[in-house]
Amino acid sequence: MVGSGKAPDEKWRDERRARDRRGRRAEWLAALALRLHGYRILAKREKSPLGEIDLIAVRGHRVAFVEVKQRATLEAAEAAITPAQRARIRRAASLWLSRNPAFQAHDLGFDIVFLVGWRWPQHLENAL
Repeated sequence: MVGSGKAPDEKWRDERRARDRRGRRAEWLAALALRLHGYRILAKREKSPLGEIDLIAVRGHRVAFVEVKQRATLEAAEAAITPAQRARIRRAASLWLSRNPAFQAHDLGFDIVFLVGWRWPQHLENAL
């Protein structure tokens, strides 16, 4: 039997690193697309005890909490956003706002950026 010569845990780590690289690339492209549409990125991969927010951006008087999904198809990307994930992002956003009072009076948006294939990122406002 011919194998790759790697132990199962090593293969798992390699796959995990590859997923992490793809996720960072997707978030970078999403941030670029948002910047080109006039947003200023306030935070990337904002982590809290309540959850993680991929991007936090502001444009004018609107703060957007953005979830980034990269999948092979739009249907797969849409299916990857679960009700539990939506609730977790909203809780994390609430905590972030409590820690950043300068933005509490802003309009809030819970947005999604889909990256599908080689297409330009698709930004959907208030989709979460």
